[in-house]
Amino acid sequence: MEALAQRLSHLDPEAGGAVRVVMFYDTLMRRRVDLPALARASAVLAECVAGIRLHGTGQVIRVGPDGREAPTTSAVPTTPTAPPADATDGTDVADAAGRVAYVTTAITLDEEEIGAVWLERPGPPVPLDELLLDRLAIAAAAVVERYGPARTTMADPALVELVISADGDEAATARALRLLGFAADAPVRVVAVRSELPLDRVAGLICPSRPVKAAPLADVGVVLATAVDPARFPAGVRAGIGAAGHPVRGWQEARTALRFTTARRPVVHHDDLGALALLAEVPQDVARGNADVAAVTRLAADPDDLETLDAYCATGSLRRAADLLHLHHSSVARRVEQLGRSLGIDLTDPTGLVRARLALTSWRLLDT
Repeated sequence: MEALAQRLSHLDPEAGGAVRVVMFYDTLMRRRVDLPALARASAVLAECVAGIRLHGTGQVIRVGPDGREAPTTSAVPTTPTAPPADATDGTDVADAAGRVAYVTTAITLDEEEIGAVWLERPGPPVPLDELLLDRLAIAAAAVVERYGPARTTMADPALVELVISADGDEAATARALRLLGFAADAPVRVVAVRSELPLDRVAGLICPSRPVKAAPLADVGVVLATAVDPARFPAGVRAGIGAAGHPVRGWQEARTALRFTTARRPVVHHDDLGALALLAEVPQDVARGNADVAAVTRLAADPDDLETLDAYCATGSLRRAADLLHLHHSSVARRVEQLGRSLGIDLTDPTGLVRARLALTSWRLLDT
């Protein structure tokens, strides 16, 4: 490899330099250096400040070209301890005085961004900066994985499935939880998620203090966490939250709660369902054969009728339903009267309203 680098240097100085950069980091990885040593070697090689930041732990390492830890302030007044927020992967950003260029690259592990590496060059970037950072990011990910625990959110689906599987024994479940980074005596809450957003992003938002692990299983995402903040779920996410305790039971509860989610109520805690959770135990053919559920099934063919019934069942009030639908309450009253005739239920009667709510919920469970 050294001979190849020398020959390439005669033909193409940049190609020869690229091979030497690759060799440099291959040597560092064989020597199993830690993150501070990796940052020092990179700063010396690049002849400028080099930095490493890990998102999960908040650790920031910043080293000067002399191999010494760089202070949080320097001759450049605006030099931060990490790249500025507008310095994105592969982007060059000059500071306010125009004297420092930040070149940064993401550190990824298991397809998840776990941190960033960067160079602070006093002047424009040089041709090999991008390659150097790519190799530094790869080496940093290897170091984090080796010396761990790696603070990633995404986990091995097989481990997560072992934790929540009813077929597993207690010893296997406990071992899987330990491998995922959970303490043996800590209760684990399970969340079932359907979302177009990346699962690691959702998990990081609802449990920012960690530990939290996530994995996709079949048609649903699974999040394991020591604590969950329901208010932090982003828009567009449907989630069912199981009670804290044994993860097998928590997973069953989370899946059930997910079935009760709606556009108006995208996050459902199993504890809040109470007796409604019993509806999930009703066999599908029995529910379909119920007259009230069958009537809602026919009514659901008209989206406007379904939305009106949903708003009225959710509020129990013509005026509040009108507010949700942005209609006059008299218009909603006429719609509700017509819906009652279609369903064969007096929706203005408390008993009739309960029947409609149960029928609508049962129909939704069939749909899911």
